[in-house]
Amino acid sequence: MTSNTGAAAATETAVLGGGCFWCLEAVYQEVDGVLHVESGYTGGAQPDPSYEQVCSGTTGHAEVVKLEFDPAVIGYRELLEIFFTIHDPTTLNRQGNDVGTQYRSVIYHQSPEQEATARQVIAAMAHVWDAPIVTELSPAQPYYKAEDYHQDYFRQHPLQGYCAFVVAPKVAKFRKTFGDRRK
Repeated sequence: MTSNTGAAAATETAVLGGGCFWCLEAVYQEVDGVLHVESGYTGGAQPDPSYEQVCSGTTGHAEVVKLEFDPAVIGYRELLEIFFTIHDPTTLNRQGNDVGTQYRSVIYHQSPEQEATARQVIAAMAHVWDAPIVTELSPAQPYYKAEDYHQDYFRQHPLQGYCAFVVAPKVAKFRKTFGDRRK
């Protein structure tokens, strides 16, 4: 969307959970049209939870990334296609060795248009995966930014074990599959 007054193009927000937020953050930081990526928590009942509280599985929150993107450069549909490529949407409350409701596959839509697009993409992706997609589709919930040490984690710690063995392969898969969408 652009304004007739010559103002900068409007941005949109997407909030996605697909396992550890470090993985999604690292990938979306490389996507052309994604202006800002922030790791955080949403979907639970407790206000302003800490990482330790979310990891306990008792708050109901999911680890998510909040993306600010320019829809003139990349559409919401494309962001979701990347999302469904870099995580396994068929495993309930789990991504690899990360187990618990905080690691669920979930899309928090910000508008009726995002909800409709997400439903279309989920239906299309159902033909790609061998098992049923269990990704939740929920309206936006209160969002809480994760602690500062979680922000930009992969860039700061690329050789840390989890980053080297879990995050890096997801980034490599994105680069191979969506090389034309990189910044």
